Amino acid sequence: MPAYGKAAAKKVKKVMHERKKGTLKSGRSGKKVTSRKQAIAIGLSEARKKGAKVPKKAAAKKSARKSTRKPAARKKS
Repeated sequence: MPAYGKAAAKKVKKVMHERKKGTLKSGRSGKKVTSRKQAIAIGLSEARKKGAKVPKKAAAKKSARKSTRKPAARKKS
């Protein structure tokens, strides 16, 4: 089963074209995005907001994993 839906792929494709043209801008600062990775992240973020099938962010997965882990036993000194 694919991890990303068709809508997410279309959104990322559109954002990548914007980056190539030089019209893609980042959040509040409005600076031009030149990084390929940043463009993909923006595309996935926008797809996620629209409700497309996109896996959770890596940081969100990591924090969820940490919260379910049992506390380690401490050694007495």
